[in-house]
Amino acid sequence: MTDHVPKESVLGVIGLGNAGHAIASAFAKLMPVHGYDLDEDKRLSASQIGIITHNQFDTLTEAIDVAILSLPHPEISFSVTEQLLDLETRPKLIIDTSTVTPKTASDCASLASLHGVGFVDAAIAGGVASMADGQMTFFMGGDNESKAMAKPILKLVAAGIYDLGKTGAGMGIKVVNNAVMHALMVVLIEAFSMSKKLGVPNDTFISILNREEGMLRPLIHRVQERMNAGNFEGGMSVTNARKDSCLALETAQQLGVPLFAISASHVPYEIAEANGLGPCDYAALSTLWEDWVKIMFKESINIGA
Repeated sequence: MTDHVPKESVLGVIGLGNAGHAIASAFAKLMPVHGYDLDEDKRLSASQIGIITHNQFDTLTEAIDVAILSLPHPEISFSVTEQLLDLETRPKLIIDTSTVTPKTASDCASLASLHGVGFVDAAIAGGVASMADGQMTFFMGGDNESKAMAKPILKLVAAGIYDLGKTGAGMGIKVVNNAVMHALMVVLIEAFSMSKKLGVPNDTFISILNREEGMLRPLIHRVQERMNAGNFEGGMSVTNARKDSCLALETAQQLGVPLFAISASHVPYEIAEANGLGPCDYAALSTLWEDWVKIMFKESINIGA
């Protein structure tokens, strides 16, 4: 974290809910911060930690030149961006930390560009506590000029900044990251339901999954080492992985455990087997998506099998 506060920047946080309150709190430890929310109780709570709160949107915007958005829905982010740009006195930069779609971020950036205002999407990974402590991880997207303006500001409260390139990439990766966590939660609940029915204590199963050969294995070995290198020789075959998936579905049926995520994940194994991928390592399932969406996962030389 840098100790140098950009002297020309006056920050205003729009949206003082849990995340916005934490963001404002982190910046307020370093510099004066203005804040606005429609909710009077949220404004009061923010004022109690030193945020300069405003009862009117216009008075906030007259006081700031960098607007940080922390809003609950994509349509609200777009609406507030429109309001900011319709004003006679506009901020020089809008930083949207709300969780929105890449399209919303791109639409906001296009609108801002028409008015000569910078825009970056800077989605935040982590909880409210790390935000308030000034240890945020930002997933940032935007044009180079806007990102150059935003980085010195974000660094003040950042544990790390991932510059992901074009506008919308930051928000897109936040949404995808969340999707992985949410889908994995369902898989884990299904798995622990089966382990419980088998009489295995939670802590025991946690330790099993927490091994090097446990939950990180698909990410480190199959994505990083195989998908990233396009290496599908040897390893555990699609045929054997499909067989294990069938056994898991059969076991769940015998135990009376309903499956949703695990059941759905079986379908690509059937498709891969039918498409002649049976002898390949099961990371070769990725080639189905390469064909379906016209992408290429391979980015590096083979670093291990």
